[in-house]
Amino acid sequence: MRLAPIAAVVVLTGATWGVVGLGPARAAASTCDVAWTANSWSTGFTADVKVTNLGAAVTSWTLSWDFPGNQKVTSAWSATVSQSGATVTASSAAWNGALATGGSASFGFQGTFTGTNVAPSTFRFNGVTCGDAPSPSPSVSSSASPSPSSSVSSSPSPSASSSTPPTGCASVARCDGFEGQTGAVPAGTWAVTSADCSGTGTAAIDRTVAHTGATSLRINGTAGYCNHVFARNTDLLGAATNVWYVRYWVRHTTALPAAHVTAVALADANDGGKDLRFGGQNGALQFNRASDDATLPEQSPAGVALSAPLPVNTWNCVEFKVSGADGTIETWLNGTSVPGLIEDGVATHDIDGQWLNRTWRPALTDLRLGWESYGDGADTLWYDDVAVSGTRNGC
Repeated sequence: MRLAPIAAVVVLTGATWGVVGLGPARAAASTCDVAWTANSWSTGFTADVKVTNLGAAVTSWTLSWDFPGNQKVTSAWSATVSQSGATVTASSAAWNGALATGGSASFGFQGTFTGTNVAPSTFRFNGVTCGDAPSPSPSVSSSASPSPSSSVSSSPSPSASSSTPPTGCASVARCDGFEGQTGAVPAGTWAVTSADCSGTGTAAIDRTVAHTGATSLRINGTAGYCNHVFARNTDLLGAATNVWYVRYWVRHTTALPAAHVTAVALADANDGGKDLRFGGQNGALQFNRASDDATLPEQSPAGVALSAPLPVNTWNCVEFKVSGADGTIETWLNGTSVPGLIEDGVATHDIDGQWLNRTWRPALTDLRLGWESYGDGADTLWYDDVAVSGTRNGC
């Protein structure tokens, strides 16, 4: 099932506000500016929200709004997000709460809706409507208590100091946000590589787009078999022994095609050096085992429906676990487990029946981020905040 993304942008400031540039003007002292970018499909959507503090400096913040329709938040990252009826409140995390005047923080969430996904028109920053004069009450800089049912992110916002590691980068993990890169192409523990053959695909360090900090890995992936390009890292997988939890953030521009593509590859020493590949097919995320071309899920309509598309033009948190002990796999997209991307050791038709046709006990030796097309499919991707450990990193 391929879902066509629809982008909607809302900008709310102290001087003007509205949806896609429409709405009444109001002159008042500025308290905040909100940029809202939504990508919608048939019954779901993701939203990127950037809030800028235009008032006095704060040590923590909440941003709240009322949905005009029946939208429901299902998961979130980079903030604690709770919902009561139509009212939604996002509370800052420990690492992105301090905002100086003019400082910004970003967070995102995924949700559902039916009918029309109309964006909110009014936001409240620490209880004060954006555009209203700030209250002299000291509670302006107080933080709301997180809801027990909310989802908490573990990645720092773009305004966080580059010296502050992501929450998911604990002592048991190895992480890289590309902030240490100084050149135009990946270097150090990263090396540009093209498996089998190379063409017009390129890998570069980008200092204009980032999930956090100021730097990301940019892949210009082009269509056609011989345009393979990856940035390869052999250091990150050393954080785990025989169970690998891989977490990365990715932003891309083109919906996954019907043809098979690979975005992440890991060499398997126990499978003749062949790759475990993660990418997509039939418009949805997919694992592929290069040695026998098995797929997870199976490429039946029912199997594909149990996977998920990768939303475009927004940062997505992708996590997967691969166990060398028993060959199991589990995958999360923006904090939610994807049922079609689970291999639990028990053959299930449409999901992992084909995968379990033989015993598979991987020994992964490298991590490659990039783009490999086997026919149709070109895409531009940005990767950031990569983490690998023996336990789940989270978003």
